[in-house]
Amino acid sequence: MNRRLALLAPLAFLLPFPAAAEKISLATLSSYLNSLTTVESDFTQVNSDGSISTGKIYINRPGRVRFEYAPPDRSLVIAGGQQVAIFDAKSNQPPEQYPLKRTPLNLILAKDVNLGQAKMVVGHSDDGTSTRVSAQDPENPEYGTIELVFTDNPVELRQWIITDDLGAQTTVILGEMKKGGQMRASLFDITAETAKRGN
Repeated sequence: MNRRLALLAPLAFLLPFPAAAEKISLATLSSYLNSLTTVESDFTQVNSDGSISTGKIYINRPGRVRFEYAPPDRSLVIAGGQQVAIFDAKSNQPPEQYPLKRTPLNLILAKDVNLGQAKMVVGHSDDGTSTRVSAQDPENPEYGTIELVFTDNPVELRQWIITDDLGAQTTVILGEMKKGGQMRASLFDITAETAKRGN
């Protein structure tokens, strides 16, 4: 080590360590979610049985999302028109459908996300690297919960874990998010997708 570096070495102990990430406020997280209009990202899904799926997700807030699963799965999930449709690639039956408001995903697809709403957030913690928020429909907690995982600087949604009414958990981990831009309305058109598949 040369003399100059040797003299500077003790100074390294005096420099402050990077501060651990602080818990991001619910107001900041609500503003962030409301700022998301369109998002496109790769995703990895860990299913309740431990199996793993991958694919591409398209979000068009409010109220629209499309999960395109990669081969060999080829399943498809679309939310649009206040409905969620699950297209099973192995079935020639019409998609299974139910109201979007009955799913915890509705909480982040809502037109105006307000995590500060009474009884919506049931958990808000920080582990030093990320902030986790567990939320439920305050009117219908039996619909299940969604746990959102965010990192800071800048605030970014990294993953979510949905726990359904039976306690089964599904984790979705997002890749790099491409934000903004236009998306075709047909991506979220359940009726058109059903007709295209001949269901």
